[in-house]
Amino acid sequence: MTKNEEVKIIMVKHYRIGLDEKYEVTKKWSLNDLQMIDGKEADTDNPFFDLHFKKVYSLEAYSCASKYAFARTVNKLNHAYLKKDLRIVNFDSTYINDDSIWSSNNKDCLVLMRICFYAFNLVCLSLCPLPL
Repeated sequence: MTKNEEVKIIMVKHYRIGLDEKYEVTKKWSLNDLQMIDGKEADTDNPFFDLHFKKVYSLEAYSCASKYAFARTVNKLNHAYLKKDLRIVNFDSTYINDDSIWSSNNKDCLVLMRICFYAFNLVCLSLCPLPL
């Protein structure tokens, strides 16, 4: 990437008309102008998030998984090209940061493994006798 080029965030609207699929670019922003991504609620499975520029844009992703994929991609682009302090709030950081022990290209297996790990710990704790 040259100095004259800048990284853009593009919002695309998807249409399905009969058997044809159409995509329309509805908004474009410079990644450099992005101040914060707010996932709204880290503990619930919802597709809503806010992008904070000079103005706040409230958006809805296709799914919670696509919301996280978007945040991960923007975070990676920021680290690769801008290296600025981009705040990503109200997301589970386990699924955003690459340095996490749970990050991988195949998140589903790792999420299942994590759930099993916690369930195993709960079973072990429930079987421990309590001192009287």
